[in-house]
Amino acid sequence: MTKNPSPRNKTLVCDEPEMARLADELLAPKNSLALPEIIDRVIWGDAFEVAPNLPGRFADLLILDPPYNHSKNYNGQQFKKLSAQGYGRWFEAMVCLLQPTLKADASVYVCADWETSVIIAPILQQHFKVRNRITWERDKGRRAKHNWKNNAEDIWFCTNSDGYHYDESAVMLKRRVIAPYKINGQPKDWAESPDGNYRLTGPSNIWTDITVPFWSMPENTGHPTQKPEKLIAKLILASSRRGELVLDPFLGSGTTAVVARKLGRRFCGIEIDQEFACWSLKRLALARQDNRIQGHEDGVFWERNSHPARAKPKPSYPQQENQLI
Repeated sequence: MTKNPSPRNKTLVCDEPEMARLADELLAPKNSLALPEIIDRVIWGDAFEVAPNLPGRFADLLILDPPYNHSKNYNGQQFKKLSAQGYGRWFEAMVCLLQPTLKADASVYVCADWETSVIIAPILQQHFKVRNRITWERDKGRRAKHNWKNNAEDIWFCTNSDGYHYDESAVMLKRRVIAPYKINGQPKDWAESPDGNYRLTGPSNIWTDITVPFWSMPENTGHPTQKPEKLIAKLILASSRRGELVLDPFLGSGTTAVVARKLGRRFCGIEIDQEFACWSLKRLALARQDNRIQGHEDGVFWERNSHPARAKPKPSYPQQENQLI
């Protein structure tokens, strides 16, 4: 944040009195944590130290967004790039600590970039049933002079067993129909409305409808690798039921916990940085007042820039009809 931010800058911050108050609300790690203690709580601590003390078989969904294998400063918490073998050992050690917390029918989503994906894929195959690799568009920077610009990240979809929950109907994508197609005068797989023509489509493993949080969005924080609420909402809606518990051991600024609350799930988050953890608590309080998720409305996810209230006018094309006899 700059010292004199724009009036439209909605980036969340905490002043010193807020930090002091919120820090008292964080759950301190201890040798044994009972399930009632950790439900809907943010634990301030190192995931490697906290995970062994969590209850067994309590999580319905694990969202794992660890540091990727790059040197990066997380508000003073330094992560240094390791060799591929070193990162693999680091990642597998975390997986081994977390797997006992998962129910038999739990699902797991693991975030990575392309370099980290190469390292973790075989480890995930050893410990889970790998179902898919989601790739989502994340526009980063203006250019890369000596390589193709990295414009996407991965999310590995895994399950603990073959008996897992997946709800396609909860994550349908609503997109504008550019060239409406009709059969015998009736729309084919789309619907007419006063605001335009739209089609509901099933979710694929390529996501191009995600907007990374920026300064004029209320969900934005100063976290360097914050995930969008819309992105996490897709994972939670597809792979958990209302009232089930979502675990995030690298909570960051709290997106997983906030989205879980907005969508009627329980959560447990672990975060090593106190300021990030306090941001989570402030966002959680705000979520009680406003449970909206950008890009999710009326039970569907809207394709980027396609919502009638925000979409730019689209060129019209002649409607085509298939003259069936």
